[in-house]
Amino acid sequence: MVMTPGGLADEVARLAAAAGCDPQRVTDLATAREQWNCAPLIVLDIDAARASASAGLPRRDGVVIVSAGGDPEVWRSAVAVGAQHVAVLPDAEAWLVGALADAVESPADPGRVLAVLGGRGGAGASVFATAVAVAVVEAGRHAMLVDCDALGGGLDLALGAEKMDGLRWSGLALGGGRVPAVALHAALPTPRVGGRGGLTVLSYGRADCERDGSVPDGVAVRTVCAAGRRAGETVVCDVPRYPCEPGTAALESADLAVLEVPAEVRACAAAAAVAARVRRYGVSLQLVVRGPAPGGITPADISRALDLPLLAAMRPQPGLAGALDRGAMPGRSRGPLAIAARRVLVILDDSNRPVGAAA
Repeated sequence: MVMTPGGLADEVARLAAAAGCDPQRVTDLATAREQWNCAPLIVLDIDAARASASAGLPRRDGVVIVSAGGDPEVWRSAVAVGAQHVAVLPDAEAWLVGALADAVESPADPGRVLAVLGGRGGAGASVFATAVAVAVVEAGRHAMLVDCDALGGGLDLALGAEKMDGLRWSGLALGGGRVPAVALHAALPTPRVGGRGGLTVLSYGRADCERDGSVPDGVAVRTVCAAGRRAGETVVCDVPRYPCEPGTAALESADLAVLEVPAEVRACAAAAAVAARVRRYGVSLQLVVRGPAPGGITPADISRALDLPLLAAMRPQPGLAGALDRGAMPGRSRGPLAIAARRVLVILDDSNRPVGAAA
């Protein structure tokens, strides 16, 4: 924060406190130059913006000019310094609180959002979504598993977490603003994976599943995905095949969508309709094929029929159905499910890799 001490600087400090942010106050340009490239957010007043432009400080993202009125000079200063935003107080107070909170939460490596769908009913997409979230945690990262299927019975059952304390969708009040990921972690069930934390699940409860799909809406799903992304987490959304507002929001938020298709002719035919719908949202869509193949159809056959890149092919997972009924967490093994889940993570990470970055 490069501002002249006094009223406006004190007002910004008050807003920073509301955002849970402890800004570093800088009053001289020499110190500002030292912090210019590494600070997640630069907040300037008009005088500081004018001085920064005159000093030839490099243009960068995350520069905000704060003004207490409609002085036209603020816009000239914004152009001169290359500011991305001008926050005119008090009207922009809510926006500035959000920007400061984002700066506190945002990691160097932003999070990713994955949508998992089944090509037909019973394809195993919910189990696979859960296995991917487990693989994230076993890789030493944090995952948020988000249930977008009101008719799925509750994704917490796939984790054996149906009796854990914590809110489900019906108990979570999310408006159109922002929510910190840490607040979600505190409110939601957090089953442990192999004795370690790092997994948060936002599921429908059994009572929610009996309703008419009214919880959550698309805004709530987008808010949750954005919170996980800001916190550098991997958000895995279990998306139903049928069109619905939560599923649409997840697809629109996703960096990658995975379509799981059993190796069957009829499943391939059903998956073609699902793939056509998903393509409308512009998300990258790839294919996971699950065996066995009773009629001898191959993963390559399905890939060609659907015109989708084959991400992974899975052999049957021995004992999976019984393990799920016992509440065992899927994917915690070296079997086909875990191998395919880890392959998805490689592709998902590559989807956010900057152009020209080393593999």
